[in-house]
Amino acid sequence: MRVRSCGTARYPAAVPRNLRQLSRTATHALRHEPWLYALDLDDAGWTTIEALAGALDATASEIRAMAAESDKQRFQLDGDRIRAAYGHSLPERIEHERATPPALLFHGTDPAIVERILGQGLTPRARQYVHLAVDRTMAVQVGRRKAAEPVILQIDSAQAHAEGIAFYIGNERVWLADHVPPRFIRTV
Repeated sequence: MRVRSCGTARYPAAVPRNLRQLSRTATHALRHEPWLYALDLDDAGWTTIEALAGALDATASEIRAMAAESDKQRFQLDGDRIRAAYGHSLPERIEHERATPPALLFHGTDPAIVERILGQGLTPRARQYVHLAVDRTMAVQVGRRKAAEPVILQIDSAQAHAEGIAFYIGNERVWLADHVPPRFIRTV
């Protein structure tokens, strides 16, 4: 996939040197709208560190520091390349490495949609993949973005994987799936 810049792109204002703000802007650029930053991403979502640095009015050192200090490991570095590890909403699918997941994974969600999930399973909705946490603590943190008191779902990922459900590595704390059928989900 090549995401091209378009003639009507609006370029963001210069990014402050605050690494947290730089991380937010880089996340937006690499996950959602690279064309606004005149970035080209390959089929796996990679671009060069120099290209991202130039697009964000930052230095390569600042980009590397931002990636290293990301509390949620949002970025992956490979030599002189960088990509968002997960969370893409681009129209073209970003490919991730298929792998055997931990035996259990977790998902924090709004109590208002738990019955729907238990009936239909987990689906990516506006994202490319379902995001699953490796532990309850992270699931609670993510779930709090959706509700003050999220419901935590436990995924029997070992059984799901054994039955052919594909799981992908997001990073050390986040796993991805195309869909998780309801028979592998329970509330905890």
